[in-house]
Amino acid sequence: MKDPRGRKPVHAPRDILNAIFYVARTGCQWRQLPKDFPVWTAVWSVFRRLRDSGILERLYEELFTMWRQVTGRSASPSAGRIDSQTVKTTEKGASLDTMQARRSKVESGISSRT
Repeated sequence: MKDPRGRKPVHAPRDILNAIFYVARTGCQWRQLPKDFPVWTAVWSVFRRLRDSGILERLYEELFTMWRQVTGRSASPSAGRIDSQTVKTTEKGASLDTMQARRSKVESGISSRT
């Protein structure tokens, strides 16, 4: 990625993308990147610029489309599946209706004096 100030990049773009993919795949913290990747601040700043400009989302969509075509599927999914555990309901939970209200220490006869 070229710097608008004309400065030459210090790290190879492939190394930066590999580090971004590593964080996405493993879920590690940016500061915990292994030493064979570029410095985490360089990777984070490129990631932030790609995310904010929308390039990262377009890159993901292109890779996803290519992956579907390579595996013999259509470019975009034709159907989706929703698990019943992930669907939010509008019903109020029964546990709130059946729980007894807490009583204060004074009402229950508990004294803090010994």
